[in-house]
Amino acid sequence: MNSAEENILIKRSFTDVISDYYQLTKPGITMSVLVSMLVGFILGSGANIDFVILIHALIGTYLIAAGTGAHNQFMERVSDRLMKRTSKRPMPDQRVDSKSGMIFSLSMIFSGLLYLILMVNPVAGAVSFATSLIYLGVYTPMKKVSPINIAIGAIPGALPPVGGWAAATGNIAEPGMWLLFAIMFFWQVPHVLSIAWLCKDDYSSAGLKMLPKKDDKGYKTVFWSMICALCLFPVTLAMYQLDISGMIFLVLGMVFALGFLAYTIKFGLDRTKANAKQMMFASIAYLPLVWIAVFLDRFISF
Repeated sequence: MNSAEENILIKRSFTDVISDYYQLTKPGITMSVLVSMLVGFILGSGANIDFVILIHALIGTYLIAAGTGAHNQFMERVSDRLMKRTSKRPMPDQRVDSKSGMIFSLSMIFSGLLYLILMVNPVAGAVSFATSLIYLGVYTPMKKVSPINIAIGAIPGALPPVGGWAAATGNIAEPGMWLLFAIMFFWQVPHVLSIAWLCKDDYSSAGLKMLPKKDDKGYKTVFWSMICALCLFPVTLAMYQLDISGMIFLVLGMVFALGFLAYTIKFGLDRTKANAKQMMFASIAYLPLVWIAVFLDRFISF
């Protein structure tokens, strides 16, 4: 840490420092991970939910997810400094020095792994740790290499419900967990593409190769967004046909997928930033609405 960083940190209160470390954990994304893990756990549990194991799974998953978010910020601290949307994060803004951020993030990841292995089961620990490894070891560096990073990043982004199901059952061989994975995977691609379209200049200035960078007319962005939005329909139907969810989820899931598709089509017909923003907000709304449909279906059915 240089003298300038030391002076910045000395002037900050204890509350400010805690707030900065909390921001490192990407709390919004971490909360989404926890909710998705919860969905997988509840569906995997069937009629008998072990709430003690659930609490342990939430704690362990939080540690790994928060640590992964923090380590991602450590790895991208230089590129974050070059983008308007991330330049005020704790590390680019020098409110947290890189060494402390690295120690903090790795401590959380490995303590979360150990916690899940000891308090839940080794399979749940392995799934969560694999999520972290793919996100940090493959997706994060790939962002500077190829636009395929969006598809790669959707893999760890879709694994939380698999981790939740594994926490409840101790295995990863049941089709239900992989259908939940598919919902998150196909949702995440257009979600990220909409953000990348809105922020393509910002991403380019930092040397990040998101798909819209070399897609000025938006044909590729629209194509992959449409394909993934359409794939949500057969996955939703499969959840019902395999008796993983009931009629409530089928109806609501189809309605929400249709709404998401409508905004994707609107963006495809007129690729303005305003329409990209609407598609982004539609994607933000879709996932929690689908998870609410899962909970309604699960608890009303039983």
